[in-house]
Amino acid sequence: AYCYHGQTLLASDKCGEAIRSLQESEKFFAKAEALCKEYGETKGPGTTAKPSGHLFFRKLGSLIKNTLEKCQRENGFIYFQKVPAEAPQLELKANYGLVEPVPFEFPALNAHWTPETLAAFDLTKRPKDDTAKPKPDEEVKPLKEPDIKPQKDSGCHIS
Repeated sequence: AYCYHGQTLLASDKCGEAIRSLQESEKFFAKAEALCKEYGETKGPGTTAKPSGHLFFRKLGSLIKNTLEKCQRENGFIYFQKVPAEAPQLELKANYGLVEPVPFEFPALNAHWTPETLAAFDLTKRPKDDTAKPKPDEEVKPLKEPDIKPQKDSGCHIS
């Protein structure tokens, strides 16, 4: 999130804050990379998963590095902005591109669903069905197919 926030800050000409955001992103990426390598070396049923080798994780590392270098280079040539000591706050509530979720409410129960009605659905009280035994398969007798000879004169004409 800090990486993409840094890119947004750079696009809005706030290079000093973008550098600080990307430095924060680099710090968290290094921490995540260490955890991923530790997870990959752990013994157990999930040892085939290697999160540090995942394409997104590898691309994110180079994206952070390249964007930080670009910000530092542009700040040295163009912007000359001071890098703040604290990382900028992330906006955790998106204000564009998303639809407001509609809260789910259970519908009201119908008056017909009483405790007596629900108790009637007890499957342990159902009658035993003796006719559920499988029927023996009947032998299928072969049928003799009629001998049909092809005819030249079918009555169809192509015009």
